Amino acid sequence: MKVLIAFISGVIFAGGLAVGGMTQPQKIVAFLDFAGNWDPSLLFVMVGAISVHAVAYRLIRLRKKPVLDSDFFLPRDEVVSKRLALGALIFGVGWGLGGYCPGPAIASLATFAIRPLVFVVSMVVGMFLFRWIFRDVRNEHG
Repeated sequence: MKVLIAFISGVIFAGGLAVGGMTQPQKIVAFLDFAGNWDPSLLFVMVGAISVHAVAYRLIRLRKKPVLDSDFFLPRDEVVSKRLALGALIFGVGWGLGGYCPGPAIASLATFAIRPLVFVVSMVVGMFLFRWIFRDVRNEHG
């Protein structure tokens, strides 16, 4: 049941990304180009998503536990580490240069275009390389 609900949620999320224009790299780059031909349309998508999340998060947290699990799994550490800040910076630069972040890139695989495929394969290779390079480094948080 959990897998089915996760799949349905993923399909709905992917559809929302596509309808909102988040799967169009040229639209993302235009949104991030404040000095050039700025396209503010994604601002409405982001504000809408943040608004829905803000309300839904508060309503869901009123429950003692999630519907399909025994506990909520939330980050416990509130400190912004150097590693987190550097990762966010790398993510932002990559998003600005490539026009994709992981969710929209995976949703874009449905188009069978080469660009999202190259992005996703590169992302997965990068994740494996990171785990391999830092396999002996102890987690900062634990």
